[in-house]
Amino acid sequence: MSVYDELIGQTHLIETLSAAVKAAASGEESQEMTHAWIFTGPPGSGRSSAAIAFAQALVCKENGCGICNECITAKSGAHPDIEILKSEGLSIKIDEIRELLTRTAWAPSMGGWRVVVMEDADRLTESAANALLKAIEEPGLRTVWLLCAPTLHDILPTIRSRCRHIQLHTPSNSDVAEFLISKHQIAPKMADFAARVSQGHIGRARHLATNEEVRNRRSAILSIPSQLNSVASAYAAAAKLVELANAESDAISEALDEKEYEELATALGKGGSKALKELEKEQKSRATRITRDTLDGALLDLATYYRDVMMIQAGNTDSLINAELADQIIKTAENTQSQKTLAKMDAIMSARDNLQRNGAPLLVMEALMCELIK
Repeated sequence: MSVYDELIGQTHLIETLSAAVKAAASGEESQEMTHAWIFTGPPGSGRSSAAIAFAQALVCKENGCGICNECITAKSGAHPDIEILKSEGLSIKIDEIRELLTRTAWAPSMGGWRVVVMEDADRLTESAANALLKAIEEPGLRTVWLLCAPTLHDILPTIRSRCRHIQLHTPSNSDVAEFLISKHQIAPKMADFAARVSQGHIGRARHLATNEEVRNRRSAILSIPSQLNSVASAYAAAAKLVELANAESDAISEALDEKEYEELATALGKGGSKALKELEKEQKSRATRITRDTLDGALLDLATYYRDVMMIQAGNTDSLINAELADQIIKTAENTQSQKTLAKMDAIMSARDNLQRNGAPLLVMEALMCELIK
């Protein structure tokens, strides 16, 4: 067993990280190990999983066995020498970085390395990024920074110039299906379906394979193109998408909010009203992000539909992502021109950009659906 077992299709990366861990364990200076790394890759490629696996290996006496106490606590975020910063809000602010820098100034408590994993470094505000830059420019003797982002361009140039870059690849459908079958005992037919429609996104594939409600929600999203025949239907479809996203956000938030509120209220007692208000603010920001992330996932599903339409229009019927909807997709392809299909794909990508720029979800969806009926 190894901490790298769940890094699907990333053999090149495992070799690099293993060499770095061995160099770090030897205590000798070498080119294999450095104090700051950036892990980039498309959504679902496992960049944060790779960073956490590397952190586990650095604090493990066996260089990443995956079963010792150090490996287990490192993965869960309970290891005293490992900080895992997950951004649940829309951005990572300077106050969070300042608090983080205070903690990372301490020497490692267990004699190894102090490792910081930042899962969404692309969400750093400009002031937060500048604060982080100073820490990376003047690193602690035994501190390692592991930043995760979709691409290098999502990181401040002055930061990325001081980091070693690790690029993850999108796993193949066959690799994802094999992982689902071997690690999660998913039936082969379901594993193949989940791997195909998730397009190498391991987390989404696992979610689809194990949750019927998620599969039903995806089916509802993919039924939208066949229902778009008027402006009224466009507005109805937009409302439906936002309603689905809000429902998922509410379900996730309800499971987290009440527990967090009760724990903080108990810890602070009667004098904690200010802290409780701050918590409520953070929870609202998290709910907003979940809604936007869910809508982004829905747009990606819609993009696969129109991608399949383009494939049919190009005369290729052998590599459909949504093969179970072949009849519907063929009908759509026959009733529209390829130029219009391409325009619809562009409209979906523009809608994704508008969401990332904090556009009002309902307005963004309404504008998109009106484009898709043309």
